[in-house]
Amino acid sequence: MKEKKNIHVVGAVIVSEGEILCAQRGPDKSLPHLWEFPGGKIEEGETHQETLRREIEEEMYCKVRVGEQVDHTVHEYDFGIVHLTTYYCELQQGTPTLTEHIEFKWLSPKDLKSLEWAPADIPAIEKLSQATL
Repeated sequence: MKEKKNIHVVGAVIVSEGEILCAQRGPDKSLPHLWEFPGGKIEEGETHQETLRREIEEEMYCKVRVGEQVDHTVHEYDFGIVHLTTYYCELQQGTPTLTEHIEFKWLSPKDLKSLEWAPADIPAIEKLSQATL
């Protein structure tokens, strides 16, 4: 049996005015239409913070300041084992623009569970839904 690939990714929990940015995956992606925190795969030699800044700039045309870690989750999917580390982020410049995702929503922590999240994001959602921002 072939060993599954380990995929190391980071997610941005972008907070603005007490709400968190949620992003919906497109129909042609793995995990179609599920919600996630924007971010992406860590390139060799990059820190988590560098990856988040690069990914948010590439995907959403924004600049963020990366803060404290929210959560770290390991979830096994059909396509591999995802190691997701999420961080609080603050928008520094720009407004999130849809390029990779089909929809954005700003939700208060208590409303996060109203969306259907990608499984790897759920532990962070559990923590954040209790948070006071």
